[in-house]
Amino acid sequence: MEGGMGAYGGAVRPVESASGETMLLWGLGQPTAHRNNAMVRQAAHSFEIDACGRRLSLLQSPSSMSTPGVTGAVVWDSGVVLAKFLEHAADSQQLHLRDARAVDLGSGCGLVGCVAALLGAHVVLTDLPDRLKLLRKNVSLNVDDPHVPGSARVTELVWGDDPRHELAREPLPDFVLGSDVIYNEEAVDDLLLTLNQLSGQHTTILLAGELRNDAVLECFLEAAMEDFLIACIEQDQWHPEFRSNRVALFILVKKPERASTD
Repeated sequence: MEGGMGAYGGAVRPVESASGETMLLWGLGQPTAHRNNAMVRQAAHSFEIDACGRRLSLLQSPSSMSTPGVTGAVVWDSGVVLAKFLEHAADSQQLHLRDARAVDLGSGCGLVGCVAALLGAHVVLTDLPDRLKLLRKNVSLNVDDPHVPGSARVTELVWGDDPRHELAREPLPDFVLGSDVIYNEEAVDDLLLTLNQLSGQHTTILLAGELRNDAVLECFLEAAMEDFLIACIEQDQWHPEFRSNRVALFILVKKPERASTD
């Protein structure tokens, strides 16, 4: 274990190989032996959770889950883990979000982005065009309050799409957040293109992934290691009441730029 990476001051375990990491997570953690989505109720029309000294209530659309490819209409365990990790890390002074600029990828119902705003970050929550209505409702319900120390706004972002997107302009965000964004091999290239576009040398990326498919995670890690240093944040660093062997939490920072040989 090593101390800190990027803006995070807690212990991390460097990822040295994509295949070794997936073997470790599946071999030791046995994710398929644990109940899926134990922290959430995806059949309900709302999800409630205590965070940052208040009760958050997030609207869900379980009927939308019957549409192929739609996963952002309900809350997943990985979103709960990442949101509560942010709160726990901020409370323990391992992560400082106040006044930071953050982008939340694939925001879905908006839990992670809302918690980041409650911790003082200025967050842009993003998703595909057809997901924004529900997302805007949840941001309005939970963050539209003058007592919130940060701020939140919602915008469309299609991964791998327009490199001239407003979010890819300077100043680039201090944090890029994402939960359940590593879900199929076809999306890996576009996700990594977007992570590269949004990240500077000062940017810290925090991704919580559902451990469904070892081949998909290995594909992502192998491709990401070309441009990023990657570490795993072990469960002993998470919020003690929100831990799951079906979720992994990764931190990424861009590799140092090579000096020009010109």
